[in-house]
Amino acid sequence: MTPPVEDPGRALASSEQPPAGDTFQVAVWPKKSVAREYLEAVLIALVLALVIRTFFIQAYLIPSGSMEPTLLIGDHILVSKVAYGIRLPDSIFGLHLDGLPLGRYLMHFGDIHRGDVIVFVHPQERDKDLIKRVIGLPGDKVQIRNGRVWLNGSPMNDPHAHLEVPDGQRFEVPRDSFGFMDASGTIVGPVEVPPGRLFVMGDNRDHSEDSRYWGFADQNDVEGRALVIYWSWDGDASGLPIRWARFGRSLGG
Repeated sequence: MTPPVEDPGRALASSEQPPAGDTFQVAVWPKKSVAREYLEAVLIALVLALVIRTFFIQAYLIPSGSMEPTLLIGDHILVSKVAYGIRLPDSIFGLHLDGLPLGRYLMHFGDIHRGDVIVFVHPQERDKDLIKRVIGLPGDKVQIRNGRVWLNGSPMNDPHAHLEVPDGQRFEVPRDSFGFMDASGTIVGPVEVPPGRLFVMGDNRDHSEDSRYWGFADQNDVEGRALVIYWSWDGDASGLPIRWARFGRSLGG
C-alpha cells in the first residue's frame, strides 16, 4: 500500500511546534502611548508638507494688481515647483548654509516658454517673490514702443496685455519706450536677453514694475510655473466676497 503523502503546509506547521515540556518567549515591544502616536503622526505630516511645498507644489496669494485681469487681488493659485526641474530653496529654515547650492537647480525637466506665468525671487529684494509673464527668452531682442512689445524686430502677439492709457496719452506712462539707449538717453534699438536670463512683464502693463524697471530675471530664481486658481476672495466686495467663477481657471498661457 502506498504510504500517505503529507501536506507540505501541515508538515511545516507541525515541525515548528516546540517539543513537549520546552518553553520559549516571544519578544513584545512596549505599546506606544496615544500622545506619542499623535505626535509622530503630526511630525510625519509636517515633514511631508514641507517636502511637498519645497519641491512639488505650493499655494500663493496674489497681493497686487500687476497681473490683472489674468490674476486679481485675492486670487489663490497653485504653483508647480517641478515644472522646470528640481530647485533647492534659497534657505533652509531661514539659514543660508555654505557649501550647498541653495537657490539653484539640481536638474532640469522642461524649458521655460514665452507666455508662461512664473513665480520667481525678486532680483533686488531677495526676500520677496514676484509673479509675472515671460516675454523674452535668452537671445531674444526686446523693445517697447508706445507701450507695445516688439520681439525680434516684429510686433509681438500679446493677447494678455492690458493697457489702460489711451494711445494718445502714452507719453505720460513710465517705460512706455524701452530698449538700448545711446549716450543721450535716446532709445536706439532693442535689448538682447542675455544667456540664463528672462525678460518678464506684468499683464497689467501700465501698473507693473517688471523687467522694464529692474532688468532681467535670473532663470535660477524661477521657483515654479503658475497652474490654476483654486480660490478667489474679493475683500472689497459689499456682498458675497467669493468669486465662484474664477475657481479652477487655468493659467497655462
